Amino acid sequence: MPCKATWNGQIVAESDACIITEGTLYFPPDSVRQEFLKPSDRRYHCIWKGDAGYYNLVSGDATVKDAAWHYDKPSKAAEPLKDYVASDEGLGVTVEGSAKQEIKRPW
Repeated sequence: MPCKATWNGQIVAESDACIITEGTLYFPPDSVRQEFLKPSDRRYHCIWKGDAGYYNLVSGDATVKDAAWHYDKPSKAAEPLKDYVASDEGLGVTVEGSAKQEIKRPW
């Protein structure tokens, strides 16, 4: 079953090539509808996945700040996640489907 992310009644991403790690689905960059993503100033460092940047989700008058992220500078262990996009389901994004690949924490 392909992975799909929906928000505000629209499909934001859909792919047969998602990656899962720690229960979160990551979408290939070319499967994400870029018109919904606006870069955020927020950055994050994960001890094992590396450095991530965030996106705000925007559609019409609706905006959800920092609702999606991508590892633009992943660690060696998380290199397959480079530029893949994940979303925070707690912020109104619905993500469903199954991944083709799983990456496990190296320890």
